[in-house]
This record gives sequence, structure tokens and C-alpha cells, in this order.
Amino acid sequence: MKTHKDLDVWKKSIDFVTKVYNLTDKFPNNEKFGIVSQIRRAAVSIPSNIAEGSARNSKKELVQFLYVSLGSAAELETQLIISEKLKYIDNLDVLNDLNDIQKMIMGLIKYLRNKEFKK
Repeated sequence: MKTHKDLDVWKKSIDFVTKVYNLTDKFPNNEKFGIVSQIRRAAVSIPSNIAEGSARNSKKELVQFLYVSLGSAAELETQLIISEKLKYIDNLDVLNDLNDIQKMIMGLIKYLRNKEFKK
């Protein structure tokens, strides 16, 4: 791996942020500083933590930041479900993309951990 930009999970999560921004543009204006802000921050946090972890000195630190990305994904999932219950979202198809990203992050964590133990 050269940089975070080489990681498919980073690329997919960047595209996902764009989807989230487009989705939340349709939310009521009174939610601009409420749930919209929280959703967008959580979405941006996913690729941001992948990038930050990739820039660190060790695989152990990268794994730590990948877990932070997973936490942001879980937070975002919760916020999207709440938004659907509030009728701000018609369906939760966006969760399929989020679940794919979560699986990719877990796969990368497993790969890095296995690589660490094989030293």
C-alpha cells in the first residue's frame, strides 16, 4: 500500500460521502444544524480516519483508526435509521453501501492483523 488513496475502501467511502450529502440535501431546513450535521460529520469521519490511520507509523495505529471508522459507520447507521423513522428518508438503500464499507474495513483489519502475526 502506497497511500490511503490506493485503498478501495477509502475510495468507496469517499463516493459514499457524496451520496450522503445528496441524500441530506432533501432533509427539512430545520434539521440543517441537527441530524444533517451529525450525519455528514459521521460520513466524512469514515474516509478521514482511514486516511489518518494510513499516514501513521505502524499497522497497529492503522488498525486503531480503522476501528474508529467502524464506530463512525455504526453511528451513521443509527442516524440514518432515525431519519427514516422521522420520514426524512424514503428507504434505507443507502445502508447497503454502508454495510459494504463496514465489511471492507473489517476485511482490512483482519488482513493487517494476520500480516502482523506472521512476522
